[in-house]
Amino acid sequence: MLKFLFSLIFMIPMVFFSKNFWGMQFIFVMLSGLMMFLGSFSFEWVQLSSFLGCDLMSFGLIFLTFWIIFLMFLASQKIYSENLFSTYFMLVNFLLMFFLFLTFSVTNLFLFYLFFECSLIPILCLILGWGSQFDRVQSAIYLFFYTLFASLPFLFCLIYIFLMKFSLNFLVFSLNMNYTFNFFIYFFMVLAFLVKIPMFLVHLWLPKAHVEAPIAGSMILAGVTLKLGGYGLMRSMNLLFFLNIKFNFFFIILSLVGALVVSLICLVQVDLKSLVAYSSVVHMGLLLGGVFTLTNWGVMGAYLLMISHGLCSSGLFCLINIVYERMSSRSIIINKGLINFMPSMTLWWFLLCSSNMAAPPSLNLLGEIFLLNSLVMWFKNLSVLLFLLSFFSAVYSIYLYSFSQHGALNLGYFSFSQPSLREYLLLGMHWVPLNLLILNCEIFILVLI
Repeated sequence: MLKFLFSLIFMIPMVFFSKNFWGMQFIFVMLSGLMMFLGSFSFEWVQLSSFLGCDLMSFGLIFLTFWIIFLMFLASQKIYSENLFSTYFMLVNFLLMFFLFLTFSVTNLFLFYLFFECSLIPILCLILGWGSQFDRVQSAIYLFFYTLFASLPFLFCLIYIFLMKFSLNFLVFSLNMNYTFNFFIYFFMVLAFLVKIPMFLVHLWLPKAHVEAPIAGSMILAGVTLKLGGYGLMRSMNLLFFLNIKFNFFFIILSLVGALVVSLICLVQVDLKSLVAYSSVVHMGLLLGGVFTLTNWGVMGAYLLMISHGLCSSGLFCLINIVYERMSSRSIIINKGLINFMPSMTLWWFLLCSSNMAAPPSLNLLGEIFLLNSLVMWFKNLSVLLFLLSFFSAVYSIYLYSFSQHGALNLGYFSFSQPSLREYLLLGMHWVPLNLLILNCEIFILVLI
């Protein structure tokens, strides 16, 4: 991992002096391939150095980061064609990739916190610099202050734990589970991750950030940034094991009931981006419930859902951007009858909406099977709540597909638009891994606490 880090550092001058937008995109593809050969397909820690290491959970999320950032270049042709500060855009994306790589590969909880916060800065730059509406300032403030207020107490908790235990290393956590802390240490540590996931009641920054962000910002937010909270929660699970056993019932009920409420909110959304953003909150609520069961099934299901949701949600945002570039609107009231306007895109809408509702053979299905089983095993009376949650998840996915593709086409757009080969490639590179990874799903089953 240290060799890979040095190779990233040596790339920084290339970002500064390179003017080739698609050349930089090719470099990200090469990094993805290099990571595949250097990564780990074992649940054990490998390639350990002074502060870096990799196991299967880290490897999957690092590879997802490289893949999504490569696709962000492919989706952001408008920045290149209209020369909207494309050099700075490349630099911001590279810094974001660099910080996310370090976040997922460090073995120390304080360094995780440091890079966890550093990754916020490039996302703020994306929203403020390339967002198209004036409200982007308000959404950036929401994103910044929600994360800041939740993370500052977390820093004090880390200092307290270090002074008590003299270690913040993940490997030490896995060897020793005899940690006892008071409720406030537990609450403030968990809160930092719950805001980042985000959980219901602390999720209001997410729809605003998605709606105001450019397509690249929405893709990285949905694809990778939301996974930081779940990753940190799973890494610190052994540290907070005994308090998790005491208080997990509260968090499971809150996250599942909140997911049900948000799935009903999805049914009244008229902004396509807002609908997909709220659906992310629903999926993350189910993920939280699985993690707090403290079972291997729950953790494996959460990891599967993180990978699958990253690909599926990012693909849906790409579809919405394709429509927005032609219609100049994201309103579901205006964007009706798109099957007449872009008939070939209707297939991609169907494929990604069906994956969003966990239809086979998508990886979402396997993740939700694991999560539902872990929650029913933990408390069988949750089965009614989980049934309603699965039902309404299907309802808002069908609502998104049917209301956008069917109905009378707006006469102002009574024409025909042929998507480009770049857009087909972009959507295919989301959908193909999302549905083919299930053929080799045994690599995901090796994730253990």
